[in-house]
Amino acid sequence: MLLYSFIFLLGTVIGSFLNVLIYRLPRQESIIAPPSHCPECGEYLKVRDLIPMLSFLLNRGKCRYCAKAISWQYPVVEVLTAFLLTILYHNYGLNISFIIYSILICILIVCSLIDLQYKIIPNKLTYPALITALISSIFLNHISLMGSLTGILVPGGLFLLLALLYGKGLGMGDVKLVAVIGAVIGWQFTLIGIFLASLIGSITGLVLMIAGIMDRKTRIPFAPFIGLGTIISLFYGEELFSILMSLY
Repeated sequence: MLLYSFIFLLGTVIGSFLNVLIYRLPRQESIIAPPSHCPECGEYLKVRDLIPMLSFLLNRGKCRYCAKAISWQYPVVEVLTAFLLTILYHNYGLNISFIIYSILICILIVCSLIDLQYKIIPNKLTYPALITALISSIFLNHISLMGSLTGILVPGGLFLLLALLYGKGLGMGDVKLVAVIGAVIGWQFTLIGIFLASLIGSITGLVLMIAGIMDRKTRIPFAPFIGLGTIISLFYGEELFSILMSLY
């Protein structure tokens, strides 16, 4: 139980850093300097302003210096990261797979939030992630190099073909993100994630159209659905793959 609590608290700290990436990467800002500051008044934040979740609650969701409202994104990302990493630890234990998949989940969270807000998926995130995934497959045993390469080529190639045929709904950022996922978890689980992403995305789009919130021409950011589908595949991929295979 103590380790679960530690993983959760560590997850909130990691989530706090993910918020920095979500804010700074689309703005082409350094993630190292300057120190964390209020986006409204520019005042540098002190340690007591940077405690995950707690600072937000104690300051009642406002900047302590200018009293401007702080986005709910910050505590939500912190809690979401902590929650997902805790479940991941429960499923995989404390091993190399947990570390690799934790990094993948963090990448998915950052890409999803940036895509939601700016409709882009930064190359500064996907390219290093893809290279790191390939290198890790050589030296670590969570996936073979061949499995990693196949994971890039099969789902990535499929998504590239879809992007070329139906470019309006998919972008190259989506293709690169799927390639990263494939390099980490292999083609089978990635294809399951893509299937779930397409299913959830289609249902969401249909509901939004019926509600009059969007029309057929509206582009829905797809990275959040890719992220959700991948996370479900990470947690339940083996069961879902067995079910799909039993249908044939």
